Amino acid sequence: MVAIEDFRKIALSFPNATEEPHFEKTSFRIKKKIFATFDEKNNQAVLKLNEIDQSVFCSSSDKIFYPIPNKWGKQGWTIVELSRARPEMFEDALIRS
Repeated sequence: MVAIEDFRKIALSFPNATEEPHFEKTSFRIKKKIFATFDEKNNQAVLKLNEIDQSVFCSSSDKIFYPIPNKWGKQGWTIVELSRARPEMFEDALIRS
């Protein structure tokens, strides 16, 4: 399980990373571009991955990592079920985003 405090700590450790609201979610950005969001209500993260990384993470466990089921998912936006994710795997995915 990944706690929001750990998510926030890793995301904000990147150079120039900021935390900003994004509709009903929290977003993490570098140079105003979102690389991850957090949905506290559903305990989910959404990460922007490239096509290869998305395929690798989703194939490892489709109950933890899966593409958003619309055009955003085809662009690499990937949902992560934080209650099921191993911290090491999530950190690796977040670094790649």
